Amino acid sequence: MTRPVFILNGPNLNLLGQREPEIYGHDTLADIENLCRETGKKLNLEVEFRQSNHEGVLVDWIQEAGSGSAAVIINAGALSHTSIAIMDALKAIPVPIIEVHLSNIFAREEFRHHSYISPIATGIICGFGPKGYQLGIEAVYESLKRP
Repeated sequence: MTRPVFILNGPNLNLLGQREPEIYGHDTLADIENLCRETGKKLNLEVEFRQSNHEGVLVDWIQEAGSGSAAVIINAGALSHTSIAIMDALKAIPVPIIEVHLSNIFAREEFRHHSYISPIATGIICGFGPKGYQLGIEAVYESLKRP
C-alpha cells in the first residue's frame, strides 16, 4: 500500500493522560499513536498520525487526505458536535471515513449525542478507549480488501 491512513485528532486530545482520566483513561496521545503505528505495521498500512487544536488546520489535513490517503480515521473531539466545516471537508473526499471517540458519547451529556461527522462516516467506533483506534485501522484494512 502506498497511500497512508490519515489518523486525525482534534482539540484537547494532546492532553490525554492528564485531562479527565476517569473519562478518557490514562493513555497519552503518544501511547495511542504507538498503538496505531504498531497496528498499521502488522496490517502493512502506513499511518499518518496528527493532532491539532485548530479547526482550520484539521480542514486542511482532511483536504490533503482526500488526494493522498487510503482512508481517514478521525477523532475530532468536541468539533464532532459543532463543526460544519469539518463535515463539509469530509463530505468532499472520496475515501472511507471512520469516526472514533474514546468515550461512549451517547452515555454522556446530551449535546455530545449529535455528531456532524456520523452521518457521512463509513463507520463509527465509540466507548472502547484507545482500542477504538485499533478497531478503526482494522476496519479500514478490511474495507480496502473489498473490491
